[in-house]
Amino acid sequence: MRIDVLTLFPRMFEGPLTESILGKAIDKELLDVHVRNFRDFSTNKHQQVDDYPYGGGAGMLLKVQPIHDALTFIKEDVRTQPRVILLDPAGKPFNQEMAEDFSEEEHLVFICGHYEGYDERIRSLVTDEVSLGDYVLTGGELGAMVMIDATVRLLPEVLGNDESAKTDSHSTGLLEHPQYTRPANYEGMEVPHVLTNGNHKLIAEWQLKESLRRTFLRRPDMLESLEMTKEMEKLLEEVKKEEKSI
Repeated sequence: MRIDVLTLFPRMFEGPLTESILGKAIDKELLDVHVRNFRDFSTNKHQQVDDYPYGGGAGMLLKVQPIHDALTFIKEDVRTQPRVILLDPAGKPFNQEMAEDFSEEEHLVFICGHYEGYDERIRSLVTDEVSLGDYVLTGGELGAMVMIDATVRLLPEVLGNDESAKTDSHSTGLLEHPQYTRPANYEGMEVPHVLTNGNHKLIAEWQLKESLRRTFLRRPDMLESLEMTKEMEKLLEEVKKEEKSI
């Protein structure tokens, strides 16, 4: 996968994109990242990338010209039609499904905004307008880093175990069940016996039930859109009765 990032602060990406899983993906040549300062594409003699809005208003807007020319340069360089993602508080909220969708693409471009917003014509140049959440950051850089991380870890061979991504919270539609490692008893805190008895069927049932329990208690909204099997419905009813009696 190739990822281009258009930003006014390219140094912000120097560490996060070279460490941990992302760094390993680059080393394995599974990921090719290019971070560009779109100020370099400004035709203004002072390399200005923002201006006052027509009609008045607070703050400055990013101009369309530097963004347009930067995207044109990238497309001509690679000769592809990338998926272009505009980081915008008014965009569609980012989630795991979107990360999975992005991971199927060969080429992504992230545009990191600043100031009070965008010249509206910039939106005609993108394929997606995405928000990290219902809050406003000083710029799109941190949001782009989060989206890149969530997307790249889903690429084949990026994680040491490809099954890890498939069983993550949100990938299955449920929050992940509790997990434990050795020792089985630490200062009186014991691992549930079912996980140490070697019965894989009972272990799988316990894991599913505890995923349902955690989702029911912490994110009940997720259950509303989940396609339930009969086994899941049965286990969820058990969870509700158990939690009600506590």
